[in-house]
Amino acid sequence: MSYIDHPAWRGIAAFAFFTAVLSFAHAQQTVPSVELVDLDGKLVDTEVLADEHDGPTLFCFWATWCSPCKRELNNYLDLYPDWQDETGVELVAVSIDDQRSKNRVAPYVNSAMWDYTVLLDPNQEFARAMGVVNVPHTFLVNAEGQIVWQHNNYADGDEEELYEELLKLAE
Repeated sequence: MSYIDHPAWRGIAAFAFFTAVLSFAHAQQTVPSVELVDLDGKLVDTEVLADEHDGPTLFCFWATWCSPCKRELNNYLDLYPDWQDETGVELVAVSIDDQRSKNRVAPYVNSAMWDYTVLLDPNQEFARAMGVVNVPHTFLVNAEGQIVWQHNNYADGDEEELYEELLKLAE
């Protein structure tokens, strides 16, 4: 067995690859252009969506099978109108539900009464382009389309940190 076939080298190679992917994700400065579909079946270009809005845009990656994701977006629901008034933020909930579970998205969104833009990313093209490894993963994008803050996972109270970041953009 050559040293390249040794399990330790494979582990090192996997670690190097993962580190490179993470480095690329952190180097990401702007929202990439990926065409997704909204709940009405209309094509939406993610880059255009971020650019056409005058204020900040919040991209929240979630899935119907992810309890912390749903808790995060449900907790934002009561705060969202105030956030919009104070900062002009537009929240975009990006579902990564795959082909088998994407039919659960609209019923869930309707029952939760979310007043967010909801996009479907069943092949996770946008998620990969943004460097999303797991959900929930939230990105705050300024009015110029630059990613200025991101947060992975969710715990009750994280919305306070997000609100502080929104206020920084509103100054």
